[in-house]
Amino acid sequence: MTDTKTTTRQVNVTSKTSVTVLFAGDSGDGMQLTGTQFANTVAVYGSDLNTFPNFPSEIRAPAGTISGVSGFQMQFGSTAVYTPGAKFDVLIAMNAAALKSNIDKLHHGGIIITDTDGFDAKNLKLSGYGEGNSPLEDGSLQDYTLFEIPVVSLTRAALADTGLSVKNIDRCKNMFILGILYWLYSLPIDTTVKTLQTKFKNKADIAEANIKAVQAGYNFGDETDMFAQFGRFEVGPAAMKKGTYRRVTGNEAAAIGLAAASKKAGLKLFLGSYPITPATEILQALANMKKWGVKTFQAEDEIAGVLSSIGASYGGALAATSTSGPGLALKSEALGLAVIMELPLVVMNVQRGGPSTGLPTKPEQSDLFIAMYGRHGDAPMPVIAAYSPVDCFYAAYEAAKIAVEHMTPVICLTDGYLAFSSEPMLIPSPDSLLEVKPVFAKPRNEGDDPYLPYKRNQLGVREWAVPGTKGLEHRVGGLEKANETGNVSHDPLNHQLMTDLRMEKVARIADCIPLQTIDNGAEKGDLLVLGWGSTYGAIKIAVDRALKAGHSVAHAHLRYLNPFPKNLGEILRNYKKVLIPENNCGQLLLMIRDQFLIEPVAFNKVEGLPFNEMEIEAKITDIVKEL
Repeated sequence: MTDTKTTTRQVNVTSKTSVTVLFAGDSGDGMQLTGTQFANTVAVYGSDLNTFPNFPSEIRAPAGTISGVSGFQMQFGSTAVYTPGAKFDVLIAMNAAALKSNIDKLHHGGIIITDTDGFDAKNLKLSGYGEGNSPLEDGSLQDYTLFEIPVVSLTRAALADTGLSVKNIDRCKNMFILGILYWLYSLPIDTTVKTLQTKFKNKADIAEANIKAVQAGYNFGDETDMFAQFGRFEVGPAAMKKGTYRRVTGNEAAAIGLAAASKKAGLKLFLGSYPITPATEILQALANMKKWGVKTFQAEDEIAGVLSSIGASYGGALAATSTSGPGLALKSEALGLAVIMELPLVVMNVQRGGPSTGLPTKPEQSDLFIAMYGRHGDAPMPVIAAYSPVDCFYAAYEAAKIAVEHMTPVICLTDGYLAFSSEPMLIPSPDSLLEVKPVFAKPRNEGDDPYLPYKRNQLGVREWAVPGTKGLEHRVGGLEKANETGNVSHDPLNHQLMTDLRMEKVARIADCIPLQTIDNGAEKGDLLVLGWGSTYGAIKIAVDRALKAGHSVAHAHLRYLNPFPKNLGEILRNYKKVLIPENNCGQLLLMIRDQFLIEPVAFNKVEGLPFNEMEIEAKITDIVKEL
C-alpha cells in the first residue's frame, strides 16, 4: 500500500471530521470515474461516505458549456454521513464552465483546484465568462483558497514516453487530478491501481498510462511548493459496526435485495426489463448473477418486459421488472393484468424528472401518484419506498416478501439520486433476513374437493397455483373471474365482490407491516417533519440541528405508502404542524390530507436536484417561529 505518511517535505496534517468534494468538468473528462475511484478508496480506508453523481442526459453534451458540466459530489467522514453535503469544501474545476456552475455552492474559504488549461479563451467564451474575463485573474476568487495547476500540460509531460497519442494521454488527466487528491487527503493510490489493472487488463498500455498519471499527480502534490504551506488533511475511519462491507449504489443494492429474497423464498429469480435511465443498472447487475441461477430478459420494450415477468410469475418464479417514469406509464395495462390475476410481481421504479422524457439523469419523487393510481379500473397495489442507497436492498427485499406472501404486484420506489449514489453496506447474515414464505396450492388427488383458485385465507390471499401441478387446472387472464371458482363472470354483483376483495387484500397488508416509528425527536411536540424516499438524509440532519437549537421537532419517515401503517394518523395528530418536504408538487401531502383530514405544510422542489439539509433546516426554523 502507498505510504501516505512519508513525504519529501515536512507539511502539517490537519485532521477533519468530514469533507465534501465535488469533481466537476466536461462530460468527457471522466469525472464520474474519478469520483467513483475516490469513493472506492475512501470506502476501503473505512470512512463513511455518501455520493451524488450529477451529469447531463445527452450522450455528448456541448463541451465547454455550463450545460455540459458533469459532477460527482461526495461527503466522507469519520462520523455517520447521511448526505453528499449541502456545500463543498473542495471544488475540482477542470474548466471554466465547471467553476462557473458550481462556485456558489463552495464554502467561504473553501479549496478550488483548477486545471488552468481549461481556462483558455475558448473555454472562457463557452462558459459565459467572456474571452478576456478569467475568474482566475479578476480577483473574484479571493475569498477562496485557489490552486492553479496546468493539469493537461503536466499529464502530457508525465506520459510523454508512453508512445500514446496526445488524445489518449489527455484522457488520463482525470487520474492526475485524482493523484493530487489522494496526496492532499493522505489516502493510498493502491485501490485505484488495482482497479485500473483490472479495467484495462486487455489494454496494458492504457492501464500503465493511467497508473502513471495517478502516481504523477500524487508525486506532484508531494513535491510542489504549492501545498507546502497549506499542508495535508486526514479523515479517519468511521466507527462502524463490525462485519464485511461493500460499497453499493442504490441500483446495485436493489438487485442484490431481489436476489436475496429469491434465495430466501426458495424461488428462481426472473427479471424482464427494458433498459431505461436511471434503472438500467438493476438489469445489468442481475444479468451478472447468471452463474447463481438468476434469469434476465432484455425485452424489446417496456410492455414486453413486464408481460414476460407476469408469465414468469405465473410459472412460479419470483418475478420482477425494473423501469422509470415513462416506462411505468407503458406498463400500466399489464400491471392491471397482474392485479386481476393476483400474481406476485415486483416493480422497481427508479424515479426521474418528468413528464415525458423529462430529466432522465436527474432525481424526482413525482411517480407517487402513478404508482398509487396509474391504472384503469380499481386496481390497488402496495407501494413502498427506499430511503438510502443501502436501504434499496431492504426495500426490494421487502417488496418481494409482500408480493409473494400476499399474491400481488408491488411497486418499490427509489429515484435517480438513490440509484446512482453509493455508501458502505454491511453485508447482512442470511439468517438475519425475514423469512419469505410463498404459499403454493397442493396437488389434488382423486376424491378431493374441486380446486378453487380464488379461495382465500384470513388475509384475503389466494394460493399460488404453479402450472403442471396435478389437479390445479383453472382459467387465467384479464377477464373478471367468479369468486373462488375462477370461472369467467360478468355477473354485476360478482364484479363488485371481487373488486372489494382485491382492495381489502391490499388494505389488510397494514396488519402485517410494522407500526410507524419516530426516527428522531419526541413523540409529541410542535412540528413533525414527515418524509419518504430519498429526502431521509437531509431531513435527518436538519431535524437533528433543530433539536440541538432547542426546537420541538421530530422526524418520521415512511417506508409504506400503500397501505399506510395503522398508527400513522395517531402520530400525525400528536403535533401542532406537519411539514412534508417532497421532490414533487405535493403528492404525499395530498394523500395525507385526503386520508387523515389534516392540513400539512408543503415544501416542494422540482429542480432535478435532491433537497439538502440547509434548505429543510431553514424551512423548519421559519415554521417554528410562527408557532
